[in-house]
Amino acid sequence: MDRKIVHVDMDCFYAAVEVKHNPELRGKPIGVGGPPESRSVLCTASYEARKFGVRSAMPSSTAKRLCPQLILVPPNFPLYKKESEAVREIFRRFTDKIEPLSLDEAYLDFTGSGHFRGSASLAAKEIRSLIKKELGLTASAGIAPNKFLAKIASDWNKPDGQFVLRPKDVDKFMLSLPVEKIHGVGKVTAKKMHSLGLYTCADLQKQPAAQLKKWFGSSGQWYADIARGVDHRPVETHWERKSLTVEETFSRDLKSLEECLEVIPHLYRDWEKRMAGGDYKDRIRGIVVKVKFFDFKGTTHEKSGSSWPTVKEFEALLIKAWERGQRPVRLLGLGVRLAGDEAKDEEPEEEKRPWQLSFRI
Repeated sequence: MDRKIVHVDMDCFYAAVEVKHNPELRGKPIGVGGPPESRSVLCTASYEARKFGVRSAMPSSTAKRLCPQLILVPPNFPLYKKESEAVREIFRRFTDKIEPLSLDEAYLDFTGSGHFRGSASLAAKEIRSLIKKELGLTASAGIAPNKFLAKIASDWNKPDGQFVLRPKDVDKFMLSLPVEKIHGVGKVTAKKMHSLGLYTCADLQKQPAAQLKKWFGSSGQWYADIARGVDHRPVETHWERKSLTVEETFSRDLKSLEECLEVIPHLYRDWEKRMAGGDYKDRIRGIVVKVKFFDFKGTTHEKSGSSWPTVKEFEALLIKAWERGQRPVRLLGLGVRLAGDEAKDEEPEEEKRPWQLSFRI
């Protein structure tokens, strides 16, 4: 039986929610994020703002330069969470096989479903219709035989549209797909692929899996499979946290290691509060410190271990991480890896978690 996976992606969700609750913003360029001087990055930008090149994960200062008339709205996560739960309530009318990825997107598994005579496409259309009718928001959807393809497909007819990728069309579809579209391929990996003459999935298909493993380690097999549209990952209805970290972006660079060390106790207290909210103590398998320098280049330093870490242990990791750059710091983070987490051999990217907007004066 062919799998029927739907990826639903809310259109400019945070900005759309702000417009819904403040209609005066409708039709205007909006960015959800802090003021330019705070070094905030945008959670999202409305389509009116995107016409000027503004995008999510972009520093507010850059966005304001590109679009001087941009209206910056501070994020309201309790409100976004409330609207997100209303969206998921609509999902639950159609299937209980739901894997939320964030507040604004999720996978739905309609394999074997009796809704709409088994048509995942019609189900997705009805879900999008109900989201618009009941919540005043729009969503786009991708329908495909697996998660990877469904996510790709949901971008094809944005905003407020959907795209169906049938099993018989997968082979042809994959040939021209850029390697940048593959999950796990960031800027550094894409640059390496380009240096090897790998620009599309067709290029990856020409290479034996053994060769890709030599070039990219354990990720080589993933690239070999995904380049052919093969993705056996199930829709996970039960999610387990794999790490718990806190981080702060500073409005002014920390000029020295001593200034960075002064921040660690503050971050540590925030981290302890978050750890207290769950049963994580027995799942600790390592600790990590993250440093992003003023030029956006970053590094992390980790240490394995199962005991509850102390402030001193995080400070020791910070010293080693800072020594790799020895220059002003714009962001610091610390936390723990939890049992079941597999570290990714991938470069730090600002856009990994654009919604983590915390500032320190």
